[in-house]
Amino acid sequence: MKARSLTTVVVAAALLIAPALAADLVPQVRALAQKQDVAAARQLVEKNRPPQPRITAEWLAAASWVARGASFAGQWDVAQKYAQETFDASIELLAKRALDADRDLPIALGAAMEVLAHSYDAAGERGAAVDFLRRQRDAYRGTSIETRIQKNLLLLSLEGKPFPPLAVEQHLGPPPRTTEELKGNVVLFFFWAHWCGDCKRQKPILEGLHESYAEKGLVIVGPTQFYGYVARGVDATPEQELAYLTSAYQKSNPLPSWMSVPISNTNFLNFGVSTTPTLVLVGWDGIVRMYHPGHMSREELEARILPLLAGASD
Repeated sequence: MKARSLTTVVVAAALLIAPALAADLVPQVRALAQKQDVAAARQLVEKNRPPQPRITAEWLAAASWVARGASFAGQWDVAQKYAQETFDASIELLAKRALDADRDLPIALGAAMEVLAHSYDAAGERGAAVDFLRRQRDAYRGTSIETRIQKNLLLLSLEGKPFPPLAVEQHLGPPPRTTEELKGNVVLFFFWAHWCGDCKRQKPILEGLHESYAEKGLVIVGPTQFYGYVARGVDATPEQELAYLTSAYQKSNPLPSWMSVPISNTNFLNFGVSTTPTLVLVGWDGIVRMYHPGHMSREELEARILPLLAGASD
């Protein structure tokens, strides 16, 4: 009886500990991947690999970070290996559950698609990468990863194309100008969110660029969307969120009076804004010259803007 009781206690304790270990795995691997310590990330994931056929969404999310870390480091063979395994196993799990039933499966599948597409591109097969992402976008319309898929599709296909018209359902600041009306200017589109710290860091850089180059033809437009909440994550209707943007938010983070702010969730989906800020630079001729998810320094932006203002095409 004593031996049996001890075994029962040990098994029960293991079951209690296991969820905590699984929960810790993803952030540990993510931290290693972001440092491009691919060997350590792989070792940690393999040490925690569940036995087949008990692969979990949590483990796949961790494996997807190995794929991303390897892609950051240019280790495309490793990146593609883990991305393909994550993609295939995620599809198997989808036979038993909805994509958005938990947080880990969308992360795993979205990252796997991203890395697979960029691995094709790194191998000189951009057409295959674009076709792959288009198929995935069609397959996952209306899910939480649609915008992420669109972002990666645009990273490979938007530059060199005409800038698509923006939807304007509501706006703050000056009335938005149409795509045709903006031709003849160099236009920087700043897709932002009111909760986004990097967007707040980006804003003074844009104000400085406006002060220096507006008279030379630079126009900055700031599209945003409604997120369904305001400060501290308090739920809000679109009307309440708009009131927040024009009152409490405006007092603490004033929007430039010269910047037109179209408001539309459609724009964020069409332009793949799963990362904020997202910056899109358009030349005098209306052709997209840069699509960049993430914050940029003034120096980085000037390096792209000044040749366009000078009439150069790059």
